[in-house]
Amino acid sequence: MGLEPGPGQVRQLDAVEGLVVEIRDAPAQLAHQVVVAVDLDVVADRRPRVRDPDHEAALGQGLQGAVHGGAGHAVEPPGEIGGIQVKGPNVFAGYWRMPEKTREEFTADGWFKTGDVGKIDERGYVTIVGRSKDLVITGGYNVYPAEVEGFINELPGVAESAVVGLPHPDFGEGVVAMVVPKPGSALDGNAIVAALKDRIANFKVPKRVFVVDELPRNTMGKVQKNLLRQQHQGLFGA
Repeated sequence: MGLEPGPGQVRQLDAVEGLVVEIRDAPAQLAHQVVVAVDLDVVADRRPRVRDPDHEAALGQGLQGAVHGGAGHAVEPPGEIGGIQVKGPNVFAGYWRMPEKTREEFTADGWFKTGDVGKIDERGYVTIVGRSKDLVITGGYNVYPAEVEGFINELPGVAESAVVGLPHPDFGEGVVAMVVPKPGSALDGNAIVAALKDRIANFKVPKRVFVVDELPRNTMGKVQKNLLRQQHQGLFGA
């Protein structure tokens, strides 16, 4: 079955391992929110895959064109970042005995808001860039921590990093980074800031960079950014 439904049409596709998802297509000019239908690292599509080193970090090959998520939810054009929603028989129907939570996390026509934010490129690859709860709004601009972390992690001597937003009296939130050096490496926070200014937009550059021995993690190994925010809450005196 093809992957080119007309605007507003819905098609069901047989996916790998039997997943069936609904794909809604809409004109890109309705751009506002990315809505994709994927089964983690497998897209509902049997087309041959071509290994692409430029997309090793991508979720997989996504949907052709813009994807429409239903009533009141338009889509992002290629390259724009927006919320990711999913729908299909493998998605749970709602929260047990929590109708208000269910209404909050699902759209009126049944799309689940994953809490992830991502983008679809011109070739249809879907890339997750972070979590909506980690979004930093500084001076009216949106900063996605995962994007900034990616640039920091590419710098020499960096093992890993975590970027958070902290209350700022002038900007609402200020971007702050915690960076862990590789064994034997000596990092300087000011040097990292200077290096980033040549790589990303100025509003995305951390206002402060802390070099730390390690990042706090939970039992699952996930970085606990809430603890980082608590630790440095009064950094900017807001």
